Amino acid sequence: MHSLLANARALRANSPDAERRLWYYLRGRRMSGFRFRRQVPIGRYVVDFVCIRARLIVELDGGQHAESVIEDLERTLYLARGGFRVIRFWNDEVLQRTDAVLESVLEALIQACPHPDPLPQAGEGEQHAGFRDE
Repeated sequence: MHSLLANARALRANSPDAERRLWYYLRGRRMSGFRFRRQVPIGRYVVDFVCIRARLIVELDGGQHAESVIEDLERTLYLARGGFRVIRFWNDEVLQRTDAVLESVLEALIQACPHPDPLPQAGEGEQHAGFRDE
């Protein structure tokens, strides 16, 4: 476990540009109040970003991941067995389409943690002309 923590620290210190950019938007509860942590050991892996409350992991993949599809799938399945949902983005997606990536992350968060007091559906709670509650 000690080497996993040391690895996480090293990864935090040497983050690629895409990771630094995404972290800017995720840190400090900037993503609708959800708290994210980065480079966190979970089981035998270090994940890029995790929101524990939503059980959501965000992974960024560089070019090296094109050759490690099987390993990434095994990692995702392992984390899913632990109750996490994993969403993945290519580094260039984060750098070139940041807004779209942020929208996808927010959508995943909302799916995982719906608002406790949702707004009523259209028509709920309204009195309609010609109808009475009896």
